[in-house]
Amino acid sequence: MPEFSDTIEATSTMDNLNSSSTYDEILPAESAAIYREFQAGRVIVRDVWDSNRSELRANRLYNLLYNHLSHFRTLYEHLGSELVFNETGAFFYLKESSDEEGDEHDENAFRVQVILLLIGRFFARSGRDLDYLGRPDAGLNEQDLAALAGDEEYQEILRTARFDKGFSEALDYLDKRNLLFRSGAGRCFLSSAGLFFLQELVREYEQG
Repeated sequence: MPEFSDTIEATSTMDNLNSSSTYDEILPAESAAIYREFQAGRVIVRDVWDSNRSELRANRLYNLLYNHLSHFRTLYEHLGSELVFNETGAFFYLKESSDEEGDEHDENAFRVQVILLLIGRFFARSGRDLDYLGRPDAGLNEQDLAALAGDEEYQEILRTARFDKGFSEALDYLDKRNLLFRSGAGRCFLSSAGLFFLQELVREYEQG
């Protein structure tokens, strides 16, 4: 019968082998690319817009996270963060556990909410289903963007969220976070993450 210490050593060796094999499957450059996305305040969505082909394509960073979810959750836990997977919206984001980042996170969330609510309000008032905001062949067109930019009430609301340059600055804010994609000159649509957040805001409003 093996000694207890032998059993512990064997288990430890097996854990080390599993850990090593996991790391061997992931290229350092890919792991670093994921980290840079999160550090830039972006979500990592399943599909990203390919401007060269004018179509959505699978995001390799999303697939890497999905296929090695346990590994990356442990990795970011050791870095003091929580890797969150939103299955409904098909995206990942990083939740910081540090209290120091609480105020900044709340401000960023508020600014995103303001933009999404204005877009959703405008789109619904035009008689279109909000789901169309997440379609590359629909979304916001040039006329929509001009109308949004020309609405003084919307501009005033955006200024309260520190978007002094109006909707162009606000859309850039969403674009940099992978919540919105630009599908051409004067056209854009919400990513799966952007549409999910908008739908959640609408649900909260209806329930409130």
